[in-house]
Amino acid sequence: MARALEEILGSRITGGVVIVKYGHALRLDRIEVIQAGHPIPDQAGVDGARQILKLASEAEAGDLILFVVSGGGSALLPLPVAGLSLLDKQKTTQALLASGATIQEVNAVRRHLSRLKGGRLAELAQPAGLAALILSDVVGDDLDAIASGPTVPDTSSYADCLRMLRAYGLVDKIPQSVLELFERGARGEIAETPKPTEPFFRDVHNVIIGTNESALSAAKAHAEALGYRTRVLSSTMTGESRIVASSHAALLKAVARQKNPAEPPQCLISGGETTVTVRGDGLGGRNQEFALAAAIEIGATSNVVVLSGASDGSDGPTDAAGAIIDGTTVTRGQELGLDAAEFLARNDSYRFFCATGDLLVIGPTLTNVMDVQVSLIA
Repeated sequence: MARALEEILGSRITGGVVIVKYGHALRLDRIEVIQAGHPIPDQAGVDGARQILKLASEAEAGDLILFVVSGGGSALLPLPVAGLSLLDKQKTTQALLASGATIQEVNAVRRHLSRLKGGRLAELAQPAGLAALILSDVVGDDLDAIASGPTVPDTSSYADCLRMLRAYGLVDKIPQSVLELFERGARGEIAETPKPTEPFFRDVHNVIIGTNESALSAAKAHAEALGYRTRVLSSTMTGESRIVASSHAALLKAVARQKNPAEPPQCLISGGETTVTVRGDGLGGRNQEFALAAAIEIGATSNVVVLSGASDGSDGPTDAAGAIIDGTTVTRGQELGLDAAEFLARNDSYRFFCATGDLLVIGPTLTNVMDVQVSLIA
């Protein structure tokens, strides 16, 4: 996005900073590029966020700030509020990501721990004009959930965050400083994040320029050009990854048996973002977990292939975007002495697929519109 703005605007850009995850950098002419940690924030992200804060706060009336943002911004813009450390945010993020909480719930907490998120960047930018160009990686395209909404009014509260932490049993798993912040906020002792009534939001323009739905539409058009009878099932897949995958695979088996809703070859496409509750000590991501659970459910069905992949090319803390499975996947694992169910139980899908050769490794795509599942029925 930043490179495209350089091509369009050229010398009219007087400065800029972009923070991306490690391995996703491009060389730009007028904009500084910083690589930082994702999904767990690190010091490089903090330093980059400080530069963005400085740039925004120095803008004057008559200036226009273009804020290009996609999913991942919550981790890549990690400037803690006063009284919290980077370590506090890291521990809180790790606990949230392992809890099975939705991205909306995770980001509500992140907004209240940040000096830039939850509309606070928009507050800092005044009196300059501000236009945010946004790639959505959130089901429903909720603006305040995408990158935790740096330029968007926050509709959640400290009390909401406290209730969510209690619901997921995280009160004893997060730093005491974070818990005390939420308790003070719920009592009204510290200021809330900016709300929709703030007048400076009148000068902020938030525009979504890409979504999961647009990616699925493009996939559908390509599949049809290849001769597949194609349907988009949903762009709002959510829930526990292994449960959603099992139901999805059961549907595919039924479709394959009944040749319904159409004669093969069929292509069924879906997208969204599932969650994983970490129960074991394995390595993987939500797409790899989806694929492994789907492989177990599909069993030896011979005419179904399923791909589940992250649109940014990176699934969890791995170098894979996801995996591709079929009716031979579980059997090939057994021939190697691997029990697919055991690997799924300890969230170790990456190592299973690494052994069977079914990982989907494509490298950074330089975009991010959640996940895509493509199922082919021969």
